[in-house]
Amino acid sequence: MRSITLILSIICTLVAGCSQKNTEVHIPLGIPSQWPSYAASEGGGRYSTANQITPENVHLLTQLWVHNSGDIRKTGPDEFDTQSGFRVTPIVIDDTLYYCSPFNIMFALDARTGIEKWKYDPKVDRQEGPLVNCRGVSSWQSGEQGFCEHRIIEGTLDSRLIAVDAETGKPCDDFGENGQVDVTVGLSEHEPFEYSITSPPAILGDLAITGAMVLDNTRVDVPSGVVRAYDVRTGELRWAWNPVPAEMEQLNEDETYRSGTSNVWSIISVDRKRNLVFAPTGNTSPDFYGGHRMGLDEFSSSVVALDGSTGELVWYFRMVNHDIWDFDTPAQPLLVDLTIGDELIPALIQITKMGHTFVLNRETGKPLWPVEQLPVPQGGVEGEYTAATQPFPTHVQSPFKRDALTEDDLWGFTFLDKRSCANRLKELRNEGMFTPGSLEGTVFIPGWGGGHNWGSPAFDPRSNIMVVNTMRLPMVLTLTTRDNCQGMAQEGTPYCAAIDPWTGPLFAPCTPPPWDTLDAIDIMTGKILWSIPSGSLENLVPVVGSLFEGMPNMVGPMITSSGLMFSPTGDGYFRAYRLDTGEELWRVELPTDASSVPMTYQVEGDDRQIVVIAAGGSSLGFLPAGDSLMAFALPRN
Repeated sequence: MRSITLILSIICTLVAGCSQKNTEVHIPLGIPSQWPSYAASEGGGRYSTANQITPENVHLLTQLWVHNSGDIRKTGPDEFDTQSGFRVTPIVIDDTLYYCSPFNIMFALDARTGIEKWKYDPKVDRQEGPLVNCRGVSSWQSGEQGFCEHRIIEGTLDSRLIAVDAETGKPCDDFGENGQVDVTVGLSEHEPFEYSITSPPAILGDLAITGAMVLDNTRVDVPSGVVRAYDVRTGELRWAWNPVPAEMEQLNEDETYRSGTSNVWSIISVDRKRNLVFAPTGNTSPDFYGGHRMGLDEFSSSVVALDGSTGELVWYFRMVNHDIWDFDTPAQPLLVDLTIGDELIPALIQITKMGHTFVLNRETGKPLWPVEQLPVPQGGVEGEYTAATQPFPTHVQSPFKRDALTEDDLWGFTFLDKRSCANRLKELRNEGMFTPGSLEGTVFIPGWGGGHNWGSPAFDPRSNIMVVNTMRLPMVLTLTTRDNCQGMAQEGTPYCAAIDPWTGPLFAPCTPPPWDTLDAIDIMTGKILWSIPSGSLENLVPVVGSLFEGMPNMVGPMITSSGLMFSPTGDGYFRAYRLDTGEELWRVELPTDASSVPMTYQVEGDDRQIVVIAAGGSSLGFLPAGDSLMAFALPRN
């Protein structure tokens, strides 16, 4: 009898959800914590003080609720170029969660239960837009009570700013016309799909500040990358900053904003105390040729500080000189305070597609640690000019080698694969980072997606640990003359551009796995503390896929004060890790991959911390499109 009891006790201990296991693991009460803006803070960071879920109990997380928007675009032989991408990170204000679907339908849910309170459909044309996503919405509150004293604001794929009442979802009629502002006003003529707002506007005082995603690989005279601030009550334009040097013409001949300038498609940060706006800029159009620019890319691939009241330039720091690689500044500027010596310094941390991390004084734009201008490869195609040097930060360790690849750096499923890659390497321009594009093809590592991208970083202000997602997929950049055009058109230039994965005969990348990692960096020492593969090819390659680690993706991590880091891994899984070591503690398989950044909160008066992730695929289409906004929580005591 005692042996049977012992066996049952062991079984009970091993089975997930067993009441004995739940009582043995401590589940603290936790502290109320909201997620009021896209990255939790207006200065980024993706850090939450929520602490109920800990490294000791995270393995007990189970699905609490799921909300399906029904807003999916799937690809097919007679349909669109890309499937929809569900890239949203919701916000939580008080007891309500707000989010947007890929085609900009806004939802309000009960943050405890996921039950829908309201939805608002702006009726975006579903036939327009090759890159379909909405990263998030923004919240503005006046401090008063009443209709539209709390507004939820989003930018749309068809270039509108929309404001609705947070309680009802009804349009705020005093904002623009019937709650909408047309942001195409002032832009040069363009096709609808060339200009979209995909990131949430920044809120500073009574201003909603936005850039836009400009399809900047198509032609030299795409719409302006102007950043604009609108009155959050009336929708009136309060200021505009177009990335044009002061000595150049600011407007086109028809008095629209000058075309072809760098755009701000990613997330803008604000510093309320200093009344500053920090905008990460992309590179000047088109992406892979700049012989025509002649100074127009002064603010290209930079972080720019603007006066919040006027939009006037305060300072800027350029991360790439004359960017002809699409090395946009892709991520939200991270605003933190660092103690260096005896001084508390307001800092700005900017990660880049090259895998670089720049740490600047956010009041002046000056580097807190030295940045060196080092010689880089020269000799672009005819008509191009190249920068003699590029900025390299000296403090934070880079995950990429600067020098040319050798045969020892290559990889393949078999010896024949590796030999094929080695033979191809001999045909390519291969002089290290910042090698210009070429007619014969150029080794492109990191490729146009990075390195780092919009999903990172997350930052723990207690330990000064920053976690980033790093893609390591090798590519080849090839330019072709106009009469032999292949790839991106780059109209108005002598060359088209093609970006191809660099693989062997069996389609395996020519550099070894992992092809994507999660990296923890100690900002104060500049050292990489740990680096772990981000997922695997398990759900893409039958039988052997789990052996190949690091699924390329643009997702990002989230950190909690209890010492956890959560991240989807692009392969259909959502995982939790110890922040100090990178040890995986929990995972769950999702309906499809999550091309998004998670968030967490605990509503006042509720006894559970909730973790939320959007699982809906991406425009890359590795796994199917979906529409599942999923919430996870611990069991109740």
